[in-house]
Amino acid sequence: MASRNKCLALGFLAFLWAELCTEGKEEEEQTCRLLGKFDLNGYVDAKNHSLVIGGLFPIHSRTIPANESILEPVSAKCEGFNFRGFRWLKTMIHTIKEINERKDILPNITLGYQIFDTCFTISKSVEAALVFLTGQEENKPNFRNSTGAFLAGIIGAGGSSLSVAASRILGLYYLPQVGYASTCSIFSDKYQFPSYLRTIASDKIQSEAMVRLIQHFGWGWIGTIAADDDYGKYGVKIFKENMENANLCIAFSEIIPKVYSYEKMQRAVDAIKTSTARVIVLYASDIDLSPFVLEMVYHNITDRTWIASEAWITSALIAKPEYFPYFGGSIGFAIPRTDIPGLKEFLYDVHPSKDPNDVLTIEFWQTAFNCTWPNSNVPYNSDHRVNMTGKEDRLHAMSDTFCTGEEKLEDLKNTYLDVSQLRITNNVKQAVYSMAYALDSLSTCEEGRGPYVPGNTCAYIPDFEPWQLMYYLKTLKFTTHDGRRIEIDENGDVTGYYDILNWQLDDNGNIAFVKVGDYVFTNSMFELVITKNTTIFWNTESSECPHSVCADVCPPGTRRGIRQGEPICCFDCIPCADGYVSQEPGQRKCKQCGEDYLTNAQKSECVLKEVEFLAYDEPLGFTLVILSISGALAVTAVTVVYVVYRHTPLVNANDRELSFLIQVSLIITLLSSMFFIGKPSDWSCMARHVTLALGFSLCLSCILGKTISLFLAYRISQSKTRLTSMHPVYRKIIVLISVLVETGVCAAYLVLEPPRVYKNMEAQNTKIILECNEGSIEFLCSVFGIDIFLALLCSLTISVARQLPDNYYEGKCITFGMLVFFMVWICFVPVYLNTKGKFKVAVEIFAILASSYDLLGCIFAPKCFIILLRPKRNTSEIVGERISTLDKGIQLTASSVSSEINNTVASTVLDE
Repeated sequence: MASRNKCLALGFLAFLWAELCTEGKEEEEQTCRLLGKFDLNGYVDAKNHSLVIGGLFPIHSRTIPANESILEPVSAKCEGFNFRGFRWLKTMIHTIKEINERKDILPNITLGYQIFDTCFTISKSVEAALVFLTGQEENKPNFRNSTGAFLAGIIGAGGSSLSVAASRILGLYYLPQVGYASTCSIFSDKYQFPSYLRTIASDKIQSEAMVRLIQHFGWGWIGTIAADDDYGKYGVKIFKENMENANLCIAFSEIIPKVYSYEKMQRAVDAIKTSTARVIVLYASDIDLSPFVLEMVYHNITDRTWIASEAWITSALIAKPEYFPYFGGSIGFAIPRTDIPGLKEFLYDVHPSKDPNDVLTIEFWQTAFNCTWPNSNVPYNSDHRVNMTGKEDRLHAMSDTFCTGEEKLEDLKNTYLDVSQLRITNNVKQAVYSMAYALDSLSTCEEGRGPYVPGNTCAYIPDFEPWQLMYYLKTLKFTTHDGRRIEIDENGDVTGYYDILNWQLDDNGNIAFVKVGDYVFTNSMFELVITKNTTIFWNTESSECPHSVCADVCPPGTRRGIRQGEPICCFDCIPCADGYVSQEPGQRKCKQCGEDYLTNAQKSECVLKEVEFLAYDEPLGFTLVILSISGALAVTAVTVVYVVYRHTPLVNANDRELSFLIQVSLIITLLSSMFFIGKPSDWSCMARHVTLALGFSLCLSCILGKTISLFLAYRISQSKTRLTSMHPVYRKIIVLISVLVETGVCAAYLVLEPPRVYKNMEAQNTKIILECNEGSIEFLCSVFGIDIFLALLCSLTISVARQLPDNYYEGKCITFGMLVFFMVWICFVPVYLNTKGKFKVAVEIFAILASSYDLLGCIFAPKCFIILLRPKRNTSEIVGERISTLDKGIQLTASSVSSEINNTVASTVLDE
């Protein structure tokens, strides 16, 4: 409501500016008179026509600055003839004539026109809008009837700012206005612009298309230059929003002043020079862009790629060969081109002699041929602007050459006669047809079937309200002459597609607009298509696609580190931390690898950690297997020897069955080391220590039986009283009890807290060490504590019996074996605790093998030596010689203890 009130106030003030009302006497009628008329140029054809369609076109590019010494408001004059705008004006006239000649549209109604020059300025647009509404007939203000005919609607007014100014006034009365070149997104807001529609796509679509184009070529650091008007500001605003949504960045954003300002222009030039952005979006009309182009030439700024908006991509005012070194390779979006039948001939049908009062045609002729029309005061080529170097205002003098009227338009090469790029021109045609089709639908309404409530009534020409025509415009659908479908939605916007054009030089040295793709936008699809077989010209030193980024995409293995206070596109590439990877370029975060994985050298992939365990196929594991099997075979060989010579005195000495059990236990301990080699599993973890503990338990309990026998033999030899030796059954009972206790503890260990496979990743970050988690340390200590207890008992008993004399000194061999046994395991502990990985297991295996080989060598090697190599010593006389205990000169043997009591010789053989 506030915006509408402001618009109403604007119209009211403008009306007061144009008209001064003076009140007479109290009873006299109030009268008004005009102080002056607006200085507007254009064309009018309203006689004998039922309806009039208004038109607003930028036939000139600017107004002449007002004389500051004149205090009264003056309607400004225009300069800078615009051939492109003149062609648009002629297209509207041509289209209205074409419609009047058709019988299928408005068959009984003819259309007239009233067209004004906006001079590409807001003030002239407002003046024209007020004239459309109020008229200039003195004392007869009559809204929408300045020509005497009924005004149906307005076509125009060119640029977005001009249409905004006009629409805010025309919208107060809901007067239909159809734009042909105004793309500003705010026109979609029907609250602000209730009666505005257009045949050109909104800048919202174009901005999205620009972002998709930028993404397609991999650019991420873009500069923006915009005209200082609604078109430029709103266009860049939406473009920035889309860039932000796409995580792309704006390097700089500057404006081109509408009125030349050296400071503002220099600020834009400096931004382009100093920025690292090599791609720049230009949101401006060709007229506003002209001074900026001259600045680029003046400062010799090249090696830039310009993304053009539809307002200047095909403008002949900018697309000049002399500007190609600076703007060549520009790529942008253009309205689809078409051919308009009969327009070329109509454009050529223009001559000043047809109407001496046609000032626009005279100025066109003078500007096109650079001559002065006889008896004419129409100026041309005047320029009151300050040039880019800041010098004084200047005015071009008229040519001394007079026009003859015989000049040929065919010799001209200007925008007016160029029908090869009819794009916005076609929008003008479709805007006029939109108005005509809406009027045709209104005129063919059948009473009782109309759209208006109550009663489904109809409206009639010429007596209808503007809002009634707006109903048909908002629901309008029709097919153009070239087969294109026009559908205006509820916001007054249309769908369609853009041509993507690239500036290239043709064979003649002229700029060619080469189509390199399309951008299709419908209600359900938005698609950017770049033609594969088309070569795009890039205005770079390498002639390759420009590289426009604030920072290059971080390679895999790094992440983006934000620079404080800078856009997100400006970042540092930080290597991922250990254990983290980034597999794709441009990652914001590194992803943590799983616990079984580590990063490769580039930190771009998670690779499975090396699983370390003592394997059979590696040299160390293979060597230990050989040693284990060799030891088992050696024990087996000893067993064979013992079996073969089982009846010999040496084998029978000191309990033959215990010797066989020791041999079995040694095989168990030697082969138990095999459970420590290979990939650990739950069953191997449970088997390794239990088997080892039971093997040692059996071995040490058997040795304990032997050492107790030797201990008792020594006590008998030293005692003066009668002592008896241990019966062999008791020795077996000691072994049985020891093994049963060990078995019970092991069973509880395996049931309650058994060992499991454990992935040790703490020892080395780069490896997974597969080892066995022993489960309960208490149980483990209990299991091996029994073995240690047995070993200590063996050591204590044998340490006493070591002094027992013997032809075969088994006591000293066992003593030495137990000493080495303890040395091995005492040395094992610190080495084991300070070793990691598979070598830790190897140390344990080495200790097992060393202690097993120790017992094998110390207990059985001497006996096997005598049995096999000194058989003469394996006799009863030597091994089991009977002696008298009373004869101190005869040595006692460990194999037999002879005692004679009451002159009776008693022989005790310990192996019985």
